[in-house]
Amino acid sequence: YFKYIVDGDGDDFLPVATTRPETIFGDTAVCVHPEDERYKHLVGKEAVVPMGNGRTIPIIADDYVDMEFGTGALKITPGHDPNDYAIGKKFDLPIINIMNKDGSMNAETGDDYQGLDRFDARQKLWDDMDAASLTIKVEPHTQRVPRSQRGGEVIEPLVSSQWFVKTEGMGSKALKAVEDGDIQIFPERFTKIWNNWLTDIHDWCVSRQLWWGHRIPVWYVGESGESEYIVARNEAEAREKAVDAGHAEDVVLRQEEDVLDTWFSSGLWPFATVGWPQEEGKEGSDLSRFYPASCLETGYDILFFWVARMVMMGLELTGESPFNTVYMHGLVRAADGSKMSKTKGNVIDPLDTVAEYGADSLRYSLVTGVTPGQDIPLNMDKIKANRNFANKLYNICKFVTGNALKDLSDSDLSDIAVSGPISKEEFESLSLPERYIVSKCHSLVATITNDIENYQLGAAGSKIYEFLWDQYADWYLEVSKTRIYEGFGGGGAEESRAARRVLVYILDVSLRLLHPYMPYVTEQLWHHLPRTDATSDQAAHALMLADWPQMNDENVLVTDEASVSAFESFQMLTGRIRNARSEYNVEPGKRISAVIVASGTLKEEIEKETKSLVSLAKLDPEKVTVVEAGSDEAKAALEGEEAIQLVIQDGVEAYLPLSGLIDPVKERARLDRQSTKLEKEIEKLGGRLKSSGFVDKAPPAVVDKARSDLAELEDQLSKVKASLEALPSA
Repeated sequence: YFKYIVDGDGDDFLPVATTRPETIFGDTAVCVHPEDERYKHLVGKEAVVPMGNGRTIPIIADDYVDMEFGTGALKITPGHDPNDYAIGKKFDLPIINIMNKDGSMNAETGDDYQGLDRFDARQKLWDDMDAASLTIKVEPHTQRVPRSQRGGEVIEPLVSSQWFVKTEGMGSKALKAVEDGDIQIFPERFTKIWNNWLTDIHDWCVSRQLWWGHRIPVWYVGESGESEYIVARNEAEAREKAVDAGHAEDVVLRQEEDVLDTWFSSGLWPFATVGWPQEEGKEGSDLSRFYPASCLETGYDILFFWVARMVMMGLELTGESPFNTVYMHGLVRAADGSKMSKTKGNVIDPLDTVAEYGADSLRYSLVTGVTPGQDIPLNMDKIKANRNFANKLYNICKFVTGNALKDLSDSDLSDIAVSGPISKEEFESLSLPERYIVSKCHSLVATITNDIENYQLGAAGSKIYEFLWDQYADWYLEVSKTRIYEGFGGGGAEESRAARRVLVYILDVSLRLLHPYMPYVTEQLWHHLPRTDATSDQAAHALMLADWPQMNDENVLVTDEASVSAFESFQMLTGRIRNARSEYNVEPGKRISAVIVASGTLKEEIEKETKSLVSLAKLDPEKVTVVEAGSDEAKAALEGEEAIQLVIQDGVEAYLPLSGLIDPVKERARLDRQSTKLEKEIEKLGGRLKSSGFVDKAPPAVVDKARSDLAELEDQLSKVKASLEALPSA
């Protein structure tokens, strides 16, 4: 704290606080609040700069000053403080730079201080002010001190000449490009941020004091000074302009040492990398072929820093938007949503992750983990799960190519290879499970294509996963065994050929759909699928060069909703029988009998797929009957049998004779043992809860848990007794 003596009145002064006394040499005003009663009478007067050889500065008033903060009087140093610079511009104050770029004091500070390091000058000035009775007090003060990331030095705010790009016109063009639909931003909510930034845009400082980068193309004329300069593409052009302006041919030209802002250089990327400006107007050039581009994919955090600069500069320098779509992805964060930090120790190294789980697992996790513009919490469990998915793909391909296609001749393999979409004629010749899986696959192609074209990349990738795992692997692969292997009831030549053909076709299409998400594993597996002569050219030997799944000649991939609905009924029937086996603790290897009741076409389809039902639901093939709903066949099939009824859907039921599910004698003995055990546990726990010593002395949470356990045991006993009552008599 020190005194700013009011000029002409040695007794009156303004108390001012500073953490950088050396900057007093650059003060050009003292500012107070216009309503501050302590200083209102001083506004308009002059104050004497301490150790300033009698230099005086005005006392001004502005509501920027907080009367309650510090002394309420603020020294204004426009040359060394950005906030003071703004006030200086407002009041038209002079700007004094008191430092050299190496942090030493310059001639503005006088002979006693010139050449001193700023910190040495700070101490000397304070000592001199103290000797002159201009100091008030010194107090410890904690504040944020900006430091250089590279060297650790304290950063000194310093006014210097900088080059700017005028952005008002370019900003308006970029705003209009999005407003008119020339550029679309996904997700759309970022359009509002785009508009806010470009509406309130300021001129862009592009000078950077770095040792690398694009050097600013400005040449100063003469051995010193910056008052006269020439902007040119190179020194030869600059010299030519200097001569044209009347200078001698050997005039000294000095190029600006500052380099362009990184974002300025990056903003040139869409067109400078493909030949601009050298190839402008040339037909067949890279510039004409690749500019404008289509889609830019980048993080939402640099929408203004990079994307807006590319658009502004592209429109300004080429007259065209550099791309028509901007897709914003989120930022990768730790599993709990926090920012990754070395300090926190929660950084996931992608190279280590790739080494442990594979590149495809990480890539798939990142792409499918989030909706556009949302941050991505990267969970290692998810990466492990997607590694397991890659293993699942390998096992699927191993079954198809190593088992299902085993021992086939080259001619047979060529016959089932994929050369295009399945035709309507071939589709209609297939059985229900084949029509179902082809319909689901074709619907998936349409859905995935639409999702990707609309930039719903995460949703599309997840749907491929669900189809391959839940439909193809869990259902159709198992059904196909009943066509191919004699032990499963298959073996017919035409039936097995159709199954093999569909197995290969679905896997081929799925690998094409999945390739953008998991390029390495899909490329590797695709090469194991059979090829026809028509698809054996060089391009076909790389999945990345193969066609996206194509439509047929009618521009549609054939599907059949009736087949999908019928097979979904078959799936529900199979699932309910499996659940019943689990509920009745039927041994996994035991085959049970069943009577299936259905009507019309659905009854016929289920009847045709009896061997599939037998295989999937572990039924006894000799004791499975499919009958027409409402007919006497159902009653006849169940005559004299106690059975559980499973209602699958309207018009479809299943009856499972209890004699096949359980051995009544063994089951009764098991349930009796379980009942006795539960009754003992209930008696023991109930007695404990009746004891006042336990209830009164135990913690409430322990008592509550005991009561909850007792209720659960009583519920289990009730279910066991109900099962005993439901058992058929021995």
